[in-house]
Amino acid sequence: MQACVVHTAGDLRVERRSPAPPGPGQVTVAVALGGICGSDLHYYRHGRVGDFTVREPMVLGHEVVGHIAATGADGEGPAVGTPVAVHPATPCDSCPDCAAGRRNICAHTRYLGSAARTPHVQGGFAQLVTVPAAQIRTLPPGLDLRRAVLAEPLSVALHAVRRAGDVTGKRVLVTGAGPIGCLVTAVLRDRGAAEVVVSDLLDTPLSIATACGATATLRAGDPHDSTRTGVFDIAVEASGAPGGLRSCVERVRRGGTVVMLGLLPPGEVPLLGNIAVTRELELRGAFRFDSEFDEAIGLLARGLPVDAVVTHTFPLAEARAAFDLAHDRAAASKVLLDLTPRA
Repeated sequence: MQACVVHTAGDLRVERRSPAPPGPGQVTVAVALGGICGSDLHYYRHGRVGDFTVREPMVLGHEVVGHIAATGADGEGPAVGTPVAVHPATPCDSCPDCAAGRRNICAHTRYLGSAARTPHVQGGFAQLVTVPAAQIRTLPPGLDLRRAVLAEPLSVALHAVRRAGDVTGKRVLVTGAGPIGCLVTAVLRDRGAAEVVVSDLLDTPLSIATACGATATLRAGDPHDSTRTGVFDIAVEASGAPGGLRSCVERVRRGGTVVMLGLLPPGEVPLLGNIAVTRELELRGAFRFDSEFDEAIGLLARGLPVDAVVTHTFPLAEARAAFDLAHDRAAASKVLLDLTPRA
């Protein structure tokens, strides 16, 4: 089979690998589509994501959908040919965090395409991927794969909004209109937020945010934008940029909530700590997700307006071009790899 593998920073290859046959309790998925995530881009361009560094060749990708290709000898899992999405996480289910219902922060989680552990957990940008049957979700009738591939990033957005608390009737600022920020916007509107103002440095992402339900957009750093006046009940930092976090802390009301979703650069990052203290702000981290994956699939099947997030699709053989375009936020949002074998 073919797979998209990162070796070191800037060294991305499409190469042949041998697929692993499914054992007991496992299934093999013939991957059809995979979404390129910001973490995949960081592994490709910098060889790391936050504190997770690539130390050995690793198949990238954790946003994947396809069809069941084979099951283990015990036959666990859906029938061959069933369209499915793959939940990328396998928590340990035995640590205090798992026992407390916070499986998304389990320190022992195996996550597809992650360098958090060594050996790394190989990812889903491969034509055949073998995973525990428990990670498989059968897709509802009528949900096509191109929408279903958004289940993983939409789950991240759902978890972030859940961390914000009740958003009904609230005024919310979202900094960063990348795929995650736009999906957060759609969820906020679906959950009853009265206003969702999205900021970004570029016009193309802001137009996508509008299509996902933003009530207003603003160019980050533009002092003349009238939407910069006033304060917000909640702010969601989805850019991963220190300036975005600063905007959230500065512009949320006294006693308001800031959800920190975007992964910031490694090392120390300036924080307006005095403002957080004197205004008694709630600063809440949001990392990955757990049961939100099933909720995301349901929302996609119901027609949540997020189609604008997917902008381009490339065949696996053109993975490097796909990654390069995905990095150009002025031209693209969510870029997909088509892993269907070519004749």
